[in-house]
Formats: sequence, structure tokens, C-alpha cells
Amino acid sequence: MVFSINDFDMGRFVSATLAEDLGPASRDVTSESVIPAEARFDGVMDARHPIVVAGLPIAEAFFRALDPDCSVERLVGEGDAVPAGTDLLSVSGKARALLTAERSALNTVQHLSGIATLTRAYVDAIAGTGAVLLDTRKTIPGLRLLEKYATRMGGAKNHRMGLWDAAMIKDNHVAVAGDIGEAVRRAVAAGIGQIIVEVDHVEQIEPALAAGATHLLLDNMSPATLRGAVTLVGGRVPCEASGGVTLETIRAIAETGVDYISVGRITQSAPAADIGLDFKAA
Repeated sequence: MVFSINDFDMGRFVSATLAEDLGPASRDVTSESVIPAEARFDGVMDARHPIVVAGLPIAEAFFRALDPDCSVERLVGEGDAVPAGTDLLSVSGKARALLTAERSALNTVQHLSGIATLTRAYVDAIAGTGAVLLDTRKTIPGLRLLEKYATRMGGAKNHRMGLWDAAMIKDNHVAVAGDIGEAVRRAVAAGIGQIIVEVDHVEQIEPALAAGATHLLLDNMSPATLRGAVTLVGGRVPCEASGGVTLETIRAIAETGVDYISVGRITQSAPAADIGLDFKAA
């Protein structure tokens, strides 16, 4: 099964992660001292709670990096919602190598599946409203591509991947530029195609649109205020609600008619999924 994430270098990620774990001596002293060189390991990675799966191809890459001849079978698909007790992946090969790779593989799948699982909960909460869940740039440095991959597995849509693919004019940009209209006009003059503008007050909407905003981020507004803002915009540009969104509040926000809701929590605060790798005796 072919697996790829745009701009993600799997080999470099796997090598760097293993190097961090193996340290300057490049050794797993536990496996070296406890496990005979000829020993074999047959194990199964399983979900101990209901989860949405993400990261199994990367786990496979960790195992194959240390034992190229190992046998790995992914038993479920990326993005699948599975119940507690589901077997996710089986692996068989050299015991020393697979046990050395175990923690790196598990850490990755636990983290990405945790993000995918929380994301799916938010997506389910707004089902039928027409609103689309977006992720944000609130990611762990160095892991953005993987974390945004995990939100896609959970059903969200990726927002900006970084500072390069769209302008997002926020309060500090406005403060330095002088006012919201001037900030937007400068982005337009620079030839920026997508100009997202954060508005904290309904009064900022018309100046932002008049200057050339292509997308409005309605920040920390109540559902009643959001509903009025959406009416005022009247479909001229997409409207995105953001700020303090929780599972308890997202449905009411979605029902205001906004096109998008961005949630930093799905990457910033997702708990790791409970997943284990257990030896299976012959």
C-alpha cells in the first residue's frame, strides 16, 4: 500500500527519531543485554479504547528501518474508527530490532491516532450543519505535517500549512499597520491571492471587505453575534468562526451559518490514544 504525505520525508523522520532514542552510542542496551541475537518476536499492536486510526504506515517504517526483512501487516485502514480491542498491526521479525523500534512506533501511532480521534468527535458534533472543521497552526514544532495528516484522517480540512500559503491579518498586524483597511490594502497591493482577516467586532467587517479581504475569521464571537455577522457578510466571502471552541459549544456555532470552524484543540490538546504492542507466543 503506497503511503505519502506531501513534503514529508519519511526516511529522515524515522532516522532522526531512532537516533534520538538510541543516543550517541547508537545502542539499545536493554535489548542487547536481555534478548539473544537469534530471538524472534511476533507481536500485535492493538487499540485499548475506541479510536480513529492514524500513523500505521509510519510505525511500519520504524520496524522495517531496523529489520528490513520483518513481516508487517496493517490490519485496519488509516482513518478507520475501530472499537476497543481491535488489532491494528501485526509484526514478526528479529526481536532485538523490533523491540528497539517499539517505542518510536507506538509514540507516533498513539499521538496521531489521538489527534484523529478527537478530530472525529468534533466533526461528528457538527454533522449535518454544512460547516467544515478546520485545523490550525497550533502544532508541535517539527510535527506539523504529521499532525495535519492526522486531522485529515479524523475528517477535518487542513487550513494554512504555514505562513507562506495565505495571508492571515490578525490584531497585531492591524495595530502596526494602523487600521484593518490599510492592512488589507497592503496585502492586496503585494499580490496576495488569499487574504484572511481576523475581525473581533462586527464593525470591522465592512472595512475589511471593502479593502479586499477574501475570507473572514470571526474571532471569539457569541452565536448570536456570529449569526448577525454571517447575515451582514451575505455570502460575499467565506466566514470562519474561531476562538475557544469546545465540543460542548461547536454545534451551536455551526448552526449560525458559518462556513468553517477552526479548532486549535484538535492538535494542541489531543490526548494520546491508548495503544499497545504485545508479544504473541507461538
